[in-house]
Amino acid sequence: MLDIKFIRENKDLINEAARKKRLDFKVEELLKIDEERVKVVSRVDELRRQQNEASDGIARAEGDEKAKLIETISSVKGELQQKEEELKEIMKAWQGQMLLVPNIPDISVPEGDDDSGNQEVKVWGDIRKFDFIPKDHVELMTNLKLAEFDRGTKVAGFRGYFLKNEAAELSMALWHYAMSVAREDGYTPLMAPIIDRPEMFMGTGYLPQGEEDLYKTQDGEYLAGTAEVPTMGYYFDEVIPREHLPIKFVAFSPCYRREAGSHGKDTKGLIRVHEFYKVEQVVLCEASHEESVKYHEAILSNAEKIMQGLEIPYHVVVNCTGDLGQGQVKKYDIEAWVPSENKYRETHSISYFHDFQTRRSNIRYKDAEGKMRLTHSLNGTALASPRILVALLENNQQADGSILIPKVLQPYMGGRTVIK
Repeated sequence: MLDIKFIRENKDLINEAARKKRLDFKVEELLKIDEERVKVVSRVDELRRQQNEASDGIARAEGDEKAKLIETISSVKGELQQKEEELKEIMKAWQGQMLLVPNIPDISVPEGDDDSGNQEVKVWGDIRKFDFIPKDHVELMTNLKLAEFDRGTKVAGFRGYFLKNEAAELSMALWHYAMSVAREDGYTPLMAPIIDRPEMFMGTGYLPQGEEDLYKTQDGEYLAGTAEVPTMGYYFDEVIPREHLPIKFVAFSPCYRREAGSHGKDTKGLIRVHEFYKVEQVVLCEASHEESVKYHEAILSNAEKIMQGLEIPYHVVVNCTGDLGQGQVKKYDIEAWVPSENKYRETHSISYFHDFQTRRSNIRYKDAEGKMRLTHSLNGTALASPRILVALLENNQQADGSILIPKVLQPYMGGRTVIK
């Protein structure tokens, strides 16, 4: 959410942001409602002032003057009730429009319609040349008894899976490894609640537009698709002491996504599943573009350190305007090399938002001059599993069907070096 004053003063910039992000939003509709809102608020305030003045005067008045003041109160009260009801409806429409306003993409973000417009900014690792035809992760895991896909579907339905044996151990090893890398950089570890109130999803921008991709409980809460949601809620509606900034969390959680709109995409294996696990980095910093850019690069650096430790070839892309969410100012994706597909697949997303999320969540601090400010927020994947297993297993497969375990994970695997 953006400041209404900023929106009024920069309507062309807002419309251009909507165009760049390929969003169906016209700022003129909001400003028309906003103009009505201001008028009605002004009239309500004036009627309340008249009512209060008349009420104060009744105590001192007598005779005809008192009767006239009572008549005034009665007349004012009727109009006030009418205007307050009108204001409720206007506010509902105004708030709905405010939640649709897109954030302004950074000038460095390339313009494009969708992920085909993303631009490569970095490549790391040598793509392995196999002297045999590499198997995909489904075949590898089935042969080595690392997963049960048919039984997963039987138990959980479409996109269900079981991880077994070393795959289950590898997953836990990966979580520990990712948490340790982030902790070395000063992040506070969290295990976050994933059943969260709607306000937390509104605060992070997953509601109202993204509801179709969320699982909802019978009590009105939702299941989050990332620990970003509860972690941003940690300071919901609070004032943070300035000396505590930046605040850096690395949060582990299960995650749930309905994958609405992805029917027919990646229906086999572990690329696109309904239930998964993430280690997520979340940063709150002072309201400075330079600070946001600095921590955006730092979060990316941590994610790259994890990928390099796992020795998985990858590239980094900067997402184009059409592949940005409503609230994102800029986003990087890390995409890992998948040998069986002969292409890169996304494993990490790293974004910053300025005060878009914190305005919705009312997360503030007092700056050096004592002025109340909204913090800036950032988040990024440290590791998402089981998706990361796709690239890890395929890149480390051997001709005999075995899989080498990356050195950084071997201490978590009891010193084992290979899966046979």
